[in-house]
Amino acid sequence: MPLVIETHDIAKTYIMGEEQVHALKSVTIQIQRGEYVAFMGPSGSGKSTLMNIVGCLDTPTRGKYILNAQDVSDMSDNELAETRNKEIGFVFQTFNLLPRSSALENVALPLIYAGYSKSARTERAMQSLVSVGLGDRAKHRPNELSGGQRQRVAIARALVNDPSIILADEPTGNLDTKTSYEIMGLFEELHSKGNTIIMVTHEEDIAKHAHRIIRLRDGLVESDALNQDIIKFVK
Repeated sequence: MPLVIETHDIAKTYIMGEEQVHALKSVTIQIQRGEYVAFMGPSGSGKSTLMNIVGCLDTPTRGKYILNAQDVSDMSDNELAETRNKEIGFVFQTFNLLPRSSALENVALPLIYAGYSKSARTERAMQSLVSVGLGDRAKHRPNELSGGQRQRVAIARALVNDPSIILADEPTGNLDTKTSYEIMGLFEELHSKGNTIIMVTHEEDIAKHAHRIIRLRDGLVESDALNQDIIKFVK
């Protein structure tokens, strides 16, 4: 399978007053198209910084990041924004939905930036909502939906541009246990359809849904291993 993500010795240093904070020290990873990977680690391990770089929300201080055969390490903010919109679908813990817009309008939002016509946006957004089981909630606003339904709208929005990767940051952090498992089931379904999924979590039981777990500690990769429980089950 072709590589969708390659990082070579990436580091990220933040200047806090007179102090330098080395959020990432040296991280080299490769992720193939169609993989389902979890970034895990305690607070301060560097997993959020790695997610921000992989998601083109930030650039490394040192090293190289290749996304879909494109070097994004030294891109300008505008180039990063364009790459982000085209290549990456984001799912956040807090859903990040516009409160006054319907589910359909929220899902269609990335397509406005991508230059689609209104009719094409509506059609694609509707297909995306149907794919997460919410075709009958298209006209509802976020406050008329449950937490799980809101996260499904956010996932539909992440999918609508047909991105190279879906990047989920603590996607079940605001959900109860039952709804969390439903959302993880949906991610499994999306992965089985060929989507590349990268999830950031500090919860072991959520990370166990991924097929590969990359653990970070103190800005370095502590371990990178296939999830044998899942791999055995899939085989």
